[in-house]
Amino acid sequence: MSSPGIVYASFDRFPAPKGAAVHIRAFTEALGRAFGEVDLLALEGEGVEPPPEGVRFHPLRVEGADLIQQAMSFRTRLAAWWQGRDRASVVHVRSIFEGYPIARRKEALTDRLVFEVNGLPSIELKYHAPAVAEDEELLRKLVAQEDYCLARADLLLTPSAVTAEHLVSRGAAPGRIRVIPNGVDTGLFSFQAPRPWEERPVRLLYSGTMTSWQGVHHAIEACRLLRRDVPVLLTLVGPTRRRQRRELLDLCGELVAAGAVELLEPLPQAELARLHHACDVVLVPLPPNDRNLVQGCCPLKLLEAMASGTPVVASDLPVVRVAAEHGVHALLVRPGSPKAIAEGVRALRADPALGPRMARQARARIERDFTWARAQEALVVAYEEAFGMARESTRWSTSASARA
Repeated sequence: MSSPGIVYASFDRFPAPKGAAVHIRAFTEALGRAFGEVDLLALEGEGVEPPPEGVRFHPLRVEGADLIQQAMSFRTRLAAWWQGRDRASVVHVRSIFEGYPIARRKEALTDRLVFEVNGLPSIELKYHAPAVAEDEELLRKLVAQEDYCLARADLLLTPSAVTAEHLVSRGAAPGRIRVIPNGVDTGLFSFQAPRPWEERPVRLLYSGTMTSWQGVHHAIEACRLLRRDVPVLLTLVGPTRRRQRRELLDLCGELVAAGAVELLEPLPQAELARLHHACDVVLVPLPPNDRNLVQGCCPLKLLEAMASGTPVVASDLPVVRVAAEHGVHALLVRPGSPKAIAEGVRALRADPALGPRMARQARARIERDFTWARAQEALVVAYEEAFGMARESTRWSTSASARA
């Protein structure tokens, strides 16, 4: 068997129309282009979209009725894949589910371990599996495994300064942390001036995870409030399981029958970009909870909306203010308040020049600071600085000079 160079392992589905899959594609593409072949191991995804050039994709099927069982199955599949392979130059992980067993066998598996912290199960689990999260013993195990991965990693990556602060509070050395914000494919999410306000239903867009920590319930209630004044159509785009979809429809109640809410399955990036241009306002109603205030995040839905030119009404939280200034790039409103969201939409309708002005400035902000190309370059530089690795182009130039 061949000896892996960089192994990028992730307990996420790939390919998939989700932010995690978009992130994985951008990062593995950058690593493969800069340093040679990358072995990507992830959950078997949807469709047949090929991996980036220079990336060997190894889809792993898992079994299990819940998240924990599936994670254990993934660890078993990952260990089986590694049988007969030599140590990797770098192993890059995105969670403790694949990271913890690798960290325990670090010396046998790799010279360098990269832990990319986008989320921590000890914080997020209660939003995805409330019944499982009530298990205090399980929670202690999750925290212990997170701390172990943080201690064993040679390089810690995170998309948010808020997350970086939390990692330091957990004992991570600041010098090992690099903050690399998420990005946008500005070619895919092309700019289009906002639609003029006319006598038609106001179309609102919410995309992402249909969970309370992302505030979908606040978007629905804001829609209900706005309908007192104007016709509204709220489009919800994101993955839902059968029970979750039923609960979401119950939450919408009469809004579905009235044609004020539509629920769509996740869309490919190109279709999602077109949907942005068909809407009047994008809602980013992140609530003030530990997921957003303590752990932190870098919301792709905000960046993609800013790139597309569709005006944004978002929660006034530190993770949002990193990208958007109130009244300049988006309207930032009181977190956790459907009334404030509705007032933000009304403010855009009342001032037809406000949306286009913010849209132009938001696009410029994204092009300057939040492209995937910028994130990819930051990732490669982090590898160079932390590990002394040379890009393939540099190695080729050095070799050619030596031969000359």
